[in-house]
Amino acid sequence: MDAPTLLEIRDLAVDFHDGQQSQRVVSDVSFRIAPGETLALVGESGSGKSVTAHSILRLLPYPIASHPQGRILYRGQDLLHSSERQLQRIRGNRIAMIFQEPMTSLNPLQPIEKQIAEVLALHKGLVGEAARSRILELLALVGIPEPARRLRALPHELSGGQRQRVMIAMALANEPDLLIADEPTTALDVTVQLKILDLLKDLQARLGMAMLLISHDLNLVRRIATQVCVMQRGRIVEQATCEQLFRQPSHPYTRELLAAEPVGRPADSLAATPLLEVRDLKVWFPVRKGILKRTTDHIKAVDGIGFSLPKGQTLGVVGESGSGKSTLGLAILRLIQSQGSIRFHGTELQGLARREVRPLRRELQVVFQDPFGSLSPRMSIGQIIGEGLRIHGLGTAEEQQAAIIAVLKEVGLDPETRHRYPHEFSGGQRQRIAIARALVLHPALIVLDEPTSALDRTVQRQVVELLRSLQARHGLTYLFISHDLAVVKALSHQLVVMKQGRVVEQGEAAAIFAAPKHPYTQQLLEAAFLAPATVD
Repeated sequence: MDAPTLLEIRDLAVDFHDGQQSQRVVSDVSFRIAPGETLALVGESGSGKSVTAHSILRLLPYPIASHPQGRILYRGQDLLHSSERQLQRIRGNRIAMIFQEPMTSLNPLQPIEKQIAEVLALHKGLVGEAARSRILELLALVGIPEPARRLRALPHELSGGQRQRVMIAMALANEPDLLIADEPTTALDVTVQLKILDLLKDLQARLGMAMLLISHDLNLVRRIATQVCVMQRGRIVEQATCEQLFRQPSHPYTRELLAAEPVGRPADSLAATPLLEVRDLKVWFPVRKGILKRTTDHIKAVDGIGFSLPKGQTLGVVGESGSGKSTLGLAILRLIQSQGSIRFHGTELQGLARREVRPLRRELQVVFQDPFGSLSPRMSIGQIIGEGLRIHGLGTAEEQQAAIIAVLKEVGLDPETRHRYPHEFSGGQRQRIAIARALVLHPALIVLDEPTSALDRTVQRQVVELLRSLQARHGLTYLFISHDLAVVKALSHQLVVMKQGRVVEQGEAAAIFAAPKHPYTQQLLEAAFLAPATVD
């Protein structure tokens, strides 16, 4: 006897409209989800995964998008033809959604208590102490430490993992029948990913909740999904049980996805004099309390870190969210205040005035985690890449254009794209643009802050190979900050493992990956490389 169906999608098609033109982005998509089941939609960026998921609750940007055909049946009710009043009773109540980027999904001006309370008030009528009690219960359920102290916190005051846990708490507030999780662990480190997965599996078992998981991370899918649909160019090209798909994938595209893990070893590098030397670096943030706001304690984001990075090598910096990785990078770039010694090219950066640091900016470049957020939407790609050239007064206008064209070719983009804008590119292309912006100034050191975390595996592999080839060609030095240990392993000569602002293990990357000594490092590696996706 067939299992009952909670959600069924039949022959779904979605068109996007631009003026008089239409483009079909999803075609003939069909699948069903039973109560308590986890179905994963996997594929590259632009394959139609999120469009399909957003269609369920009709969250697409209408009238830019339309559903020319298909049915979406929740317990027999066709959501595509339901009224707004009917949908409001279902959204966030019977079907809830965790969005990909919690920092943009959460209201930056409201404390998390108010944001979760809104969901409870709308669907359950809970207010006052009853709502607060439920909010504390939810925050504890998703593993937020000291939840009572976090109620008044704004989203920017939480780490990435904590923001994602808040999003999960909001989604689970009304104990939904179906949870749609759109890349719920994309920007999280591996140990937090495991905790989030364990949490979701535990809640599924307790609540009998079904889950639709959208992900490009096949290791994650393998650990949690029961059914898998592989999407390419808006169509499902393979649908199978999770076990069958990983054991014997039938479609060439599925095989390509399974083989897309970043591989290889770091670029060859000869022993060289240190380009960057850091000694006893500290970044302490004061904790002020009372009416007079006196400093009562410090948050030790970076606490006494030191290393030496030779020219042409990559130092990988790994650790959980909140371990101080990004703070370390910002301190080295002199974007936040710090104590200790930072020597670059033999020059002590600490104590230099801003005007003295500015000439060094040309040689100290950075590539951020979210290229869409770090590229100005009002500037063309040529203007974005050429901005540094103009600021530093490098060359004539003609020479600057030639440099922009040359660097676009070097990162694998058509020079004609310099006239286009960031929203016209995929995530992988935008990251190549961000790399080109840093590279055009011929820097000695590039700080790479989670440059591949939001990219799917096939694009990650391409970016890793690009970074490796650029390093070999130009003798670049990288400070590579990441929670993705597969990417770190493919790029890094040295490794620093951080926990709560301190270094717990450091040394040659190959040696640490082969035989980690500290229990925390062992935990990270176990979480990252457990049950790798392989093709028989």
